[in-house]
Amino acid sequence: MSLIDAEGVTVRLGRMVVLRDVDFSIERGEIVTVVGPNGSGKSTLIRCLIGALRPARGRLRRAPGLRIGYVPQRLEVDRTMPVTVARFLDLPDRQPPAQVAAALDRVGLEGIGTRDMAQLSGGQFQRVLLARAILRRPDILVLDEPTQGLDQPGTAAFYQLIETLRAETGAAVLMVSHDLHVVMSASDRVICLNGHVCCEGTPTVVSEAPEYRALFGPGTGGTLALYRHEHDHSHGAAPQGEDAGDCRHDHSADEHSTNGRAP
Repeated sequence: MSLIDAEGVTVRLGRMVVLRDVDFSIERGEIVTVVGPNGSGKSTLIRCLIGALRPARGRLRRAPGLRIGYVPQRLEVDRTMPVTVARFLDLPDRQPPAQVAAALDRVGLEGIGTRDMAQLSGGQFQRVLLARAILRRPDILVLDEPTQGLDQPGTAAFYQLIETLRAETGAAVLMVSHDLHVVMSASDRVICLNGHVCCEGTPTVVSEAPEYRALFGPGTGGTLALYRHEHDHSHGAAPQGEDAGDCRHDHSADEHSTNGRAP
């Protein structure tokens, strides 16, 4: 059985249909990356899949006893309130100190438990959120734009860490990309979303799909950039040929929302 399986899911926020007729599934150990323009419903899909939103129509099933580790798109911490990293990881339930230390070590933050959350850099903050997620020993890590605000080296390093955690724990990874044309080279599948599933498949298949190129081509030259996780954290864009034809769907309303930019 899939960890999460959805058929024909439609989500309404007020009178607006944000997602319509979405089919989705993710298997144990699989990495799935969701890309799409601003307002395409990426975060809404994530919230629906983890149970924070109820679909207006369709079927949604999660494996019995499914443990989800969630890293939100953003989390504001009151800088006037001194909260150490270790105390933050204790919320809402106390965690054994040894497990907290092990989680911080796993994400590359050994010995940082006594530091105030307000003193952390953006990259350190995201890694603390990831440590909090893996403390729950999840079957699936759900990451909503986890590299937002990080520079390119920080983004590449974070993606490499996700790959390592997947290999070590066997957890599935469902991740939303904040750079529309950037996905993990290790992704098993990429889903291109714009209120519905435009196309899906391996990164190479999606990069060559007319639907993807019609949506992102003007901002990216029709390319799909892949982070290359090598020892020096280098990465680059791989051109995928000529621009393609028209998309089967009407995305004209999102023409100015792509925010496409080269990595």
